[in-house]
Amino acid sequence: MYEPNVVGDWQEYDEHAGLRVRVHRLEQAEPPRGRDEAAEGLTYFRLRITVENRGGRSFGVHLEDGQIDVRIGPDGEGAFVDWRNSQFIEGYDVYPLRRATAVLYVAGPEAALSQIDVQVQLRVDDEWTERRLWTGGIGVHEESVGAGAHTAGASGGLAHQISNFLRDQAGPGTVG
Repeated sequence: MYEPNVVGDWQEYDEHAGLRVRVHRLEQAEPPRGRDEAAEGLTYFRLRITVENRGGRSFGVHLEDGQIDVRIGPDGEGAFVDWRNSQFIEGYDVYPLRRATAVLYVAGPEAALSQIDVQVQLRVDDEWTERRLWTGGIGVHEESVGAGAHTAGASGGLAHQISNFLRDQAGPGTVG
């Protein structure tokens, strides 16, 4: 398995030219209808996994319940994945320049949601791909970044600090 991706980053598959996947839109959500009691004491969140085909041929994609693992907190405890209310990609042909998205509803203790790891293993044309890992958290700013770059956090993040520095260097009377 490669180094973890940041939530929002695309990951390309070398063995399937043009096919890429990402975990994104990690956000707090209301429990789906009928899950209020099951969610008592837990905080629900939602995430999306998108498969995109930028290649020249179609791929048969499967992304079902056993192919996704969500871990939360510093100890990597398993989160409650609401399989009944989640939407998967089951035997879908992703044609060139098209996308397919799975939506997962997950819950866990609120204190553990600042660190969320999502591991995905696609099945493409009846072949298993290598597992890929994304890491993020609720309240962590999602921004797609290049390799080796650090993500910006909340208002005290690196991007915010650089912006303030440049504004201060420009001095008064300049338009920014």
